[in-house]
Amino acid sequence: MALIILDRDGVINEDSDDYIKSPAEWQPIAGSLEAIAKLSQHGYRIVVITNQSGLGRKLFTIEALNAIHMKMNTHLAQFGGVIDAIFFCPHVPKDNCHCRKPKPGLYNDVSERLRVSLNKVFCVGDKMTDIQAIQSAGGKPVLVRTGKGQSEIDQGLVPAGIPIYNDLAEFVDEIVTAK
Repeated sequence: MALIILDRDGVINEDSDDYIKSPAEWQPIAGSLEAIAKLSQHGYRIVVITNQSGLGRKLFTIEALNAIHMKMNTHLAQFGGVIDAIFFCPHVPKDNCHCRKPKPGLYNDVSERLRVSLNKVFCVGDKMTDIQAIQSAGGKPVLVRTGKGQSEIDQGLVPAGIPIYNDLAEFVDEIVTAK
């Protein structure tokens, strides 16, 4: 099974320090939905893994999160793309749960539920917490400059050897061409 794991905020949609709390606040990054559609059309299954501590902070409800994801999926469907599953952590950092990135809990859950080793699975994120979680779970990390990615690079936080792309579309163009 060809599988790609994506972070949501900063990879698929514009990020906000104030959290994405409603469907109106969810705005796709230019080219991201077309990139996901291209993955779908080339036989990839797409899973999204996202920290959503706004739930734990009571900034939005599970119904609002579901509505945000409905908007994302509806817009994606217009390009012929499908997200197969969305895994999210609702906890705040002080909860010290196993599922909040940089811990690998959600990646391990994906591996177990889909019965697939992540050692050949690209996992795209825009923060070092994404990269750390991916590495701990044995996946293949990719960093994009969108979202917090460029800031992480500018701060010197990204270790050598991590592939870096301008955005999801650039990464997808490369792997689809190589396939």
